Amino acid sequence: MNIFYRPKYQSEVTQFIEQLKSKDPALEAKQRQGRDLLWDKEVNRSDWSDYREAQVEQKAYVYQTASK
Repeated sequence: MNIFYRPKYQSEVTQFIEQLKSKDPALEAKQRQGRDLLWDKEVNRSDWSDYREAQVEQKAYVYQTASK
């Protein structure tokens, strides 16, 4: 038996989230829609490799001006 086991315990944060979900059942669907909009994108591997090949190597100190 685990001494830290509390079967009925829920933190305040968990209670708050459960309350939000009960007030707005579509909340999770809205969250997934927002995630799909910004994060879950298909990556075109050939375009990505072309992008990597086209990058120019950066100098060690970018702000140094050329000496005359």
